[in-house]
Amino acid sequence: MLHNLLTKRTALLLLLSLSASLLHAQQLLNHTIAQFAQRSQGKTGVFAQVLETGDTAGFYATDRFPMQSVYKVPIAMAILAQVDKGKWQLSDSILVLPSDLLKTGHSPITDEHPQGNVKITLADLLQLAVGESDGTASDVLLRILGGPQKVKKYLHHIGVKHVAVANTEKEIQGEWEVQYSNHATPEAIGKLLRTLYTKDALSLPSRDILLKWMTESTPGAARIKGLLPPGTPVAHKTGTSATNKDGLTAATNDAGIITMPNGHHLVVVVLVSNSPADTPTRENVIASITKTLWDTWSR
Repeated sequence: MLHNLLTKRTALLLLLSLSASLLHAQQLLNHTIAQFAQRSQGKTGVFAQVLETGDTAGFYATDRFPMQSVYKVPIAMAILAQVDKGKWQLSDSILVLPSDLLKTGHSPITDEHPQGNVKITLADLLQLAVGESDGTASDVLLRILGGPQKVKKYLHHIGVKHVAVANTEKEIQGEWEVQYSNHATPEAIGKLLRTLYTKDALSLPSRDILLKWMTESTPGAARIKGLLPPGTPVAHKTGTSATNKDGLTAATNDAGIITMPNGHHLVVVVLVSNSPADTPTRENVIASITKTLWDTWSR
């Protein structure tokens, strides 16, 4: 009986020691994230989770931040859900109207077809919106979908709350305050990406093609990918606002899924808002936080 009591006591002490060690590691991780976040001189929100283990970290993870072009991911997912239902095919040609064209902001479509009235396949529109952050492509997708309410309905259907797609890119680019109506919490964006990856939101072919476009995405090389080992697979979407007359940049964002060497998948969402810092500093905040998470969980 005494032996059993000692064995139980030893096991309890080991368990308490392990719990204390894990708590200390989590506190250290949170402290490091907070230190990097302060460098933005604005507000930084973070959500991270290893999909296979559930390990999670957050910093202002339930606060609202303007998404900017990160919001193209739920728009693309809502479109692909309609493809899965047979409403459209990726090969369908969609007419880009003159009224769709963005006059400001990034748009290869507007650059190449300044008069509009051009047909582009649905697949190319999706790739341009998600892979190249083309604002015109995004607005065409939103138009054929039936407007922001359709995205809201889709997000509700897949159980994702606190992601608000309220306006077109043209409206967002046209007035500074409008971007703040298109907001999300870092945690909600993380849930959206988790739902995408775990195949709960789309068919496997639709999921795979969207992740492919996000992996091949060209903007934001200095953000989530900035300090990771070269060649690390990252399916991500950036979002970036203009800088106002007071020197504040409303949004410098990146959200993605990293494939780690151990085969696990790390969701990282870093949203930097209302920062007076320059672009390299804001992007380095995202890269440094990501590298900290990578170093913690990729072993």
